[in-house]
Amino acid sequence: MLKIWGKLITDNRIIKNEVSISEIEDSYQENLKMCITELCYKFDISTPYWLKPNINEYNKRHKTSFDQNNFIEEINFDQFMIEELKPNEK
Repeated sequence: MLKIWGKLITDNRIIKNEVSISEIEDSYQENLKMCITELCYKFDISTPYWLKPNINEYNKRHKTSFDQNNFIEEINFDQFMIEELKPNEK
């Protein structure tokens, strides 16, 4: 199971946030892709392009942010941030 918290940020304020959960029986990358696609659909934004700094940051910290450089279309927010949430250990 993979839980991703997505946030749209403008002027250092969270304007929208959602959590996406993927429980498909597939690779980690496919689960991550599904979560990001779902978050983008909920936020009504295009899917960002992953650049090398995004990949490096996500691999190290399990979170990254996307800005205008990651989108082809003009965006109406400053950043789209994603962060992996660890499942509750009970």
